Amino acid sequence: MPKLIIDGKEIEVEDGLTVMQACELSGVEIPRFCYHERLAIAGNCRMCLVEVEKSPKPVASCAMSVSEGMVVHTSSEKVKKAREGVMEFLLINHPLDCPICDEAGECDLQDQAFKYGRPSSKFHENKRSVEDKDIGPLIQTKMTRCIHCTRCVRFSTDVAGIEEMGAIGRGEHVEITTYLEQGLKSELSGNMIDLCPVGALTSKPYAFKARSWELKKTDSIDVLDAVGSNIRVDSRGLEVMRILPRLNEDINEEWISDKIRFSYDGLKLQRLDRPYLRKNGKLIEVTFAEAFEAIAAKMNKLDSSKIGAIAGTLCDLESLYAVKRLMQTVGSHNIDANQFNYEFDVSARANYLFNTQINNIDKADLCLLVGANPRAVAPILNARIGKAVRSGKMQVARIGVSDDQTYKIKELGEDPSVLLEIMEGKHEFCELLSKAKKPMIIIGGSVYLREDSLAIQSIAYQVLKKYNATCGDWNGFNILHNHASMVGSLDIGFTPGQKGYSAKQMLDLAIKKEFGLLYLLGSDEIDLSRCSDCFIVYQGHHGDRSAVYADIILPGAAFTEKDGLYINLEGRLQKAYRAVPPPGQAKEDWQIILDLATVMNKDLGFRNLSTLREQLMKELPPSDSEVHFASNNKIIKSNLAKVPINFY
Repeated sequence: MPKLIIDGKEIEVEDGLTVMQACELSGVEIPRFCYHERLAIAGNCRMCLVEVEKSPKPVASCAMSVSEGMVVHTSSEKVKKAREGVMEFLLINHPLDCPICDEAGECDLQDQAFKYGRPSSKFHENKRSVEDKDIGPLIQTKMTRCIHCTRCVRFSTDVAGIEEMGAIGRGEHVEITTYLEQGLKSELSGNMIDLCPVGALTSKPYAFKARSWELKKTDSIDVLDAVGSNIRVDSRGLEVMRILPRLNEDINEEWISDKIRFSYDGLKLQRLDRPYLRKNGKLIEVTFAEAFEAIAAKMNKLDSSKIGAIAGTLCDLESLYAVKRLMQTVGSHNIDANQFNYEFDVSARANYLFNTQINNIDKADLCLLVGANPRAVAPILNARIGKAVRSGKMQVARIGVSDDQTYKIKELGEDPSVLLEIMEGKHEFCELLSKAKKPMIIIGGSVYLREDSLAIQSIAYQVLKKYNATCGDWNGFNILHNHASMVGSLDIGFTPGQKGYSAKQMLDLAIKKEFGLLYLLGSDEIDLSRCSDCFIVYQGHHGDRSAVYADIILPGAAFTEKDGLYINLEGRLQKAYRAVPPPGQAKEDWQIILDLATVMNKDLGFRNLSTLREQLMKELPPSDSEVHFASNNKIIKSNLAKVPINFY
C-alpha cells in the first residue's frame, strides 16, 4: 500500500486509487464536474487539478493513480490559479441565466464558481449559442449551458447500456446530442438530470414549477415495482413537486427508474377524494358513515363463504393486514393479493424471494434468465446485471423469448425443457455452470403464469443444487416479482385459507352469480364487467377500471400520503413516510378499514398504527428459511410466451 503526503499530511491508501480518491480519504475536498464515482473516468473538465511535486504542471487528480512517495498540494497558489483559469474557460460560453434556470440553488457550477472562480473575466467575445435538442417528453435541454463533462454520455453507455448520447464536432464546436436526433429510449434516462452539473439537462415536467429551497423533503420507497428503490419526495404545500433518488448501495445505488421519477403528476389527477354509493345505477356522493352502514348491512346478510377481498399491486403491509383481520372477523378465508393468478410455492419463504440479494449481483459470474424480462419489470436490477456484464465479471444466458436487455445474452431457446437437459448434464450450458463459482437463476413472469410454473421452479432449483449454487452464504435461486405488494402479502399470509377461494375463483363465482361481496383494496387490473350481481366495494386512490363497476367507493391514500411498510423482492422490510396529506375526505387505508370494523362492531386487535404494526410484526415469517420445493409436476411441452408489459 503506497504512502503519500497530501497537504503536509502522510496517508497510506490502497494501490490503484486515484489522487482524487486519496485526497477524499484524507478529508480534502477536490472540486470536479466530469468525475463521478459510478462512471468511467473521462478527465474532461480539469477542475480537479492539483500540484504534484516533480510534475512540471498541475495534474488532473481524477485520472492520475497514486504512487509511493508522491507529494500533493491541493491549495497552493499554483493550484488556485489553475482552477480559476479552468473556471474562467468554463464560463466563457455559459449564458449565466441562473435566475431562470431550474438548476439554480443545487447547481455544481454555481457553487464551484463561487468558491473557486474569479470575480471577473478577461474574455469579452460574444458567447456561443447552441440549439436546444428535443430528446423526448421527459428531459428539457438548454445546451448552451453544457460544459461537455460527458456524464450523460457515459451514463447512457455504462449504466443504462444504450449508446444513445454522444458528442459531435470538435473544439469550440462540440455539441452533446442524441444519435440522429432521436428521443431517448432508456427507462433510466431521467438519472441524467441528476448527473448534469450545470442545468443543461433538466426535468421537463418540473420546469419552472418550484425552487429547491421551497421544497419539503421526505424519504419514501418506490412502489411501482418490486425492487423497492429508495426515493425522496419533494413537496410544496399539498402537492408533490418531484421525486428524486435516495442513496442506498444495497438496492438502487443512486438511480431510479423513469416510471417512479415522473409518476408524481398522476397523484393529483383523477383522484378519488370522497366516498360514493351506487343508487339507481348512479354513483352519488355520501358520507363515510353512510358507506360503512351500507357495507355492514350487506355483509351481515351474506354467508361468510360468499365474502372475499382482493388486494392490488401497490398496497402497504398495514392495509393488507387490516383487511386480512377484517375478513377473519367476519369468518371469511377468501383473501388474495394475486389478482394475476401467478403460481408460487409458499411452503418456504425462500421459495418466492430474490435470494441472491440485489447487492450480490456484482459477485455473480453467471446468470440464467428463465422467462424473465428484468429491463421492463425491474430496470434498476437490470442495470446491476448490465454493469456486471459490461465489466466482464458475468455471463448471461436466457431461456425464453429474445428481447433487448441492453447487454449480451446467450440464447438457449424458448422451450423450458432445456432446464431438464441442463439438470441431466446433456446441454452445452452445463460447461459454463460447472466453471461458475457463483451462478444464479432468475425466474420471471413467463414462468409463473404457466400451469407448470412450480415444476419449472423446482427443476431450476435442482439445477442450482447440483452445481452447489445454494449452499453456504450463496443462494442463486431468484424469483423476479413484478409488484411491490406481492412478497409482503405472501409473508403475512394474505392468501386463501384451506377453505378459501383465490382471486380467480372469486371472480369466476361472481360471474356465475354465486358470490356476494368483493372488497377490492386498490385492485385495478381485473375485469369486473361480467360481475353484475356481485356487490363490489372499491377502496383506492384513483378512479380506474374497478371503480367504474363499484357499488361503493372508499377514497384511500396514495403511497406519498401515508406512512407505510413495504417488503421488496429480496425480503427487505422498508418504511415510507408521509409527504403530503390525502386530498379531500380521503384517509389512510388502514384507518378506513378500522373505521368500518368499528361500525360493524368487530375487534381487529388494534386501535392505532403502532399497535397494528406490533401485531403485524408477529405475523412476519423468519428470514432464514431455505428453498424447498415439493412439486413433482412435469414440464408441459410448450414454449415460454412473452408477457406483454407496458412499462409506463
